[in-house]
Amino acid sequence: MTILSVVGARPNFMKVGPVHEALVARGARSVVVHTGQHYDERMSGVFFRDLGLPEPEHYLGVGGGSHAEQTARVMLAFESVLQEVAPQAVVVVGDVNSTLATALVAAKRHVPLAHVEAGLRSGDREMPEEQNRICVDHLADRLYVTEQSGLDNLAREGIDEARVAFVGNVMIDTLLKHRPAARQRPLAVDVGEAPYALVTMHRPRNVDRAEPLAEVVRIVEALAERLRVVLPLHPRTRQRLEANGLLARLKAASGVHLIAPQGYLDFLALMDRAAVVVTDSGGIQEETTALGVPCLTLRPSTERPSTVEIGTNTLLPLAEAEVARGVDAILAGEGKVGEVPPLWDGHAGARIADDLMMWCKG
Repeated sequence: MTILSVVGARPNFMKVGPVHEALVARGARSVVVHTGQHYDERMSGVFFRDLGLPEPEHYLGVGGGSHAEQTARVMLAFESVLQEVAPQAVVVVGDVNSTLATALVAAKRHVPLAHVEAGLRSGDREMPEEQNRICVDHLADRLYVTEQSGLDNLAREGIDEARVAFVGNVMIDTLLKHRPAARQRPLAVDVGEAPYALVTMHRPRNVDRAEPLAEVVRIVEALAERLRVVLPLHPRTRQRLEANGLLARLKAASGVHLIAPQGYLDFLALMDRAAVVVTDSGGIQEETTALGVPCLTLRPSTERPSTVEIGTNTLLPLAEAEVARGVDAILAGEGKVGEVPPLWDGHAGARIADDLMMWCKG
């Protein structure tokens, strides 16, 4: 049995890893295709080494561009790979452009399609990821869900429950497997013994326009008055800061450590030891919940409501005063103490592999 799995951007690698490993352990041929949507070494290559993934059998090298350009290039390149490999099923993960592009090709060529991390919805159609999630879920033949909200969303959208399986969260499989190794690593930046905030910001809503981006800088400066700040700069965020004349201001801020994007283990080490994480990322909301680290997510909504309802995550507006109050509460010991959602137990990849192979056999 041949199963083809697609990765394109760094969140995908943590999701494909456990499924690939479980498929191989069960005797399947697991073929990994890397679209090259993230093509920077620190955004891509280092993750394969950190996670112990094999080198992809196929690398499409599509690179950047507009959403339309990127999606079209992935579709054109992936179609020939799909014909060559002729898998029993295609597995796509998450919600990036590569996910949608390869799902479209598989569906149009009538190759059975499975979506890992199905059913997540933010309710915000301005997010490209939300558009991708909805389209892929309605194309997929098998949908693997991470949390209760996914089951609810798919049922509301009329997707047959026979196509859906609640399996847990593969990102947490990866986190639990690699946490011991991450704890042995020195931090990527020397913050001494002082508590620190880990900050990541990259959503277009927060960084693509001058006014919200300036508020991000004010938030970082306000955080640095309370504790050290470690800020790995996503390439696009760095570009926006430079274009708006704000990068020098952050570089000059006392207590702010600007660093390059980190590999998986180094970033996990930073998350695990942080006093608080301030972010607009989706996956980080889940990882901090599993780690028990307070997380402040600067977005109006989340596609991962279990992290708010059960976990350690709190949604806040992009506003300096709100974030300052949230951090002050955490430092005073009044932060949210959450629990880990059901089936976030390190075995989601095994459950997916078992179900996938049984499903492919018909």
